[in-house]
Amino acid sequence: MTQTISDALHTATLLLERTSASARLDAELLLEYVTGLSRTDFRAAPERALPANAGWSFQQLIRRRLQGEPVAYIRGHQEFWSLLLEVSPAVLIPRPETELVVERTLALLRPDASAMADLGTGSGAIALAVASERPSLRVTAVDVSGEAIEIARRNALRLQLSNVQFERGNWFAPLAGRRFEVVAANAPYIARGDTDLAPDVSRFEPEIALIAGITGLEAIEQIVAQAGQHLQPGGWLVLEHGWTQAAAVRDRLVRSGFAHVRSHADLAGHERVTEGSLP
Repeated sequence: MTQTISDALHTATLLLERTSASARLDAELLLEYVTGLSRTDFRAAPERALPANAGWSFQQLIRRRLQGEPVAYIRGHQEFWSLLLEVSPAVLIPRPETELVVERTLALLRPDASAMADLGTGSGAIALAVASERPSLRVTAVDVSGEAIEIARRNALRLQLSNVQFERGNWFAPLAGRRFEVVAANAPYIARGDTDLAPDVSRFEPEIALIAGITGLEAIEQIVAQAGQHLQPGGWLVLEHGWTQAAAVRDRLVRSGFAHVRSHADLAGHERVTEGSLP
């Protein structure tokens, strides 16, 4: 008997409900991937028969999801700031809350700004989103992982964003002598042994992009300590951090001489991004 789209989604959703809080969405995204159809197509013609061989492929993907593998890694891409980005287990999956870093960076860049840097770029999410909005801006994306840099470079090439350059190194190390109007960073901010870290995240996403150290603030502290050497006077440092870390990050910025220090809440109401300017 031929399986319909409706039947396939119903069965997959029931299975995924055991392990996923977004079972229906997961099922739809994976069925999109194997069929080439859109979720709109599914809703418009739920009784359409699954294309040949799609049923078996869909089952294999559902098995992977049941093992906890993130949908983004299974599909090999993730949407961020209306951009479709290649991702793999070598890079962190871009989250919606990181779009707040992009929003604040764009808000702080002067119309005539010439340069900004994105530290720990991973897939290139922040750098490429800013570059797509400001074509005349020179964006420098830095990551210590060579594999991450290659993924980010491929994303830039596919998106035809020529105003981004990539540097491999740890934080500011490859940027000696260079200064920027804004430096943004989504650095690791999770403490080793943090029980709030979801098991699927710790199993599949790169530890180097997640775990900062004993306190969770080690990477942010290093960036704050060095930022003054790489910001133009009046330039801004924009940092993503954990939802309980805003006060600690503000304190470190103030003690390092930054002015106009303030935090911003994400859509869930959690303070997730803190910024400060170099006097």
